[in-house]
Amino acid sequence: MKAAQAGDQASYARLLREIAPLLRQLARRAWPTGSHVDIEDIVQETLLTLHVIRHTYDAGRPFMPWLLALLRRRTADRVRQYARVRLREIQMEALDVTFSSDPAKIEYESPVDGEVLRRAVAHLPPGQRQAIELLKLKELSLKQVSEATGVSIAALKVATHRALTALRMILNTPK
Repeated sequence: MKAAQAGDQASYARLLREIAPLLRQLARRAWPTGSHVDIEDIVQETLLTLHVIRHTYDAGRPFMPWLLALLRRRTADRVRQYARVRLREIQMEALDVTFSSDPAKIEYESPVDGEVLRRAVAHLPPGQRQAIELLKLKELSLKQVSEATGVSIAALKVATHRALTALRMILNTPK
């Protein structure tokens, strides 16, 4: 460590190679129930801390107690983090979320003749008809239609929903 502090990169690389296995062994001993990933994270965090604060090491004192203090702190941090996560998370068995056991819906709504649809829209009340024409047929945004007509966005949403429900009833199509 003294040579590494003096700028000897080869000594620093050798130091890291030599202490990594020792840190793994000591971290495993300090947290025997920790997973392999947790132990490796502790080792890497300890090495990273060593790298960041290596300038604070006092070369007149023994290196190992200083290094072990870093390891103890990183181990304690990881165990605390693990405990916090365990308090918030609920362990569950794997659920079948990717593929549903229900068969896919293969039915589709048959297209409606354009003229029939135009007549159905014409039968709607004026507010609903305007909402459908501007939002669905001209594909304007709610904000654009609201600004152009002076109707609130909430009222446009309600009018559109009611218009679509009425059109389904008029055209006799399922939702």
